[in-house]
Parts: sequence; structure tokens; C-alpha cells
Amino acid sequence: MARMAVQPTRAKTRIVKGDRVRVMKGKESGKEGSVTRVVRERSTLIVEGLNLVKKATRPSQKYPKGGLFDQEAGIPISNVMVVCGRCNKPTRIGIQGLSEGRKLRVCKRCGEALGKER
Repeated sequence: MARMAVQPTRAKTRIVKGDRVRVMKGKESGKEGSVTRVVRERSTLIVEGLNLVKKATRPSQKYPKGGLFDQEAGIPISNVMVVCGRCNKPTRIGIQGLSEGRKLRVCKRCGEALGKER
């Protein structure tokens, strides 16, 4: 009997690269930063300057001495909230339909647009 390959679930998220987010849970709670990468396969995102871990690196052409380096680790998407630019508070994200079937992300608190339309 053949084995079926299990596909990893990809998180549906409204957070995109460049958003300013505030960490709500975990060791970095209360801190803010900009999203540099969204890893949907693992339901995590990389936030600039937060959740730093030590990484040991062997000597290479790029790092001739090798050694320990600080690297940003992933934070679960469920532990962060987007910070609105107008009300400057963490908020949930709403979707507003525009003409021609386009969509726009909006702040649930004040209705301000978050980023550009898609």
C-alpha cells in the first residue's frame, strides 16, 4: 500500500513584510519591530531585532574565524498584533472590498488603511 504524502498546512495570515507589529506573548512581549520575513509553512514571522538566538558558525570564506553570532528566530503569528499608524495601538486587521474586486487591509479600531491595496 502506497503512503500518501502529508502536505504541511500553510497559515492564512493578513500580516505582510514591512508591517510594524507588537509582540503580545512570550519573552519579548511589549516590544515592537518591523516584519522582515513571513514563514507561512511554520506559521511564524521574523521581526527585526527581536527574539535573538545564538548561532554557532564554522569558519568559511564569509566568516574566516567562525564563532557565535546573534540571529533572529521566528515568533508565532498568533503572538503578535499589527500596530496601526494612525491610532498607534495594536489592532486586528479587517478587509474592505474596493471596486473591481480589489481588497484593502484596514485597522479595526479606526478604519485607517494599512498598506496598499491588492
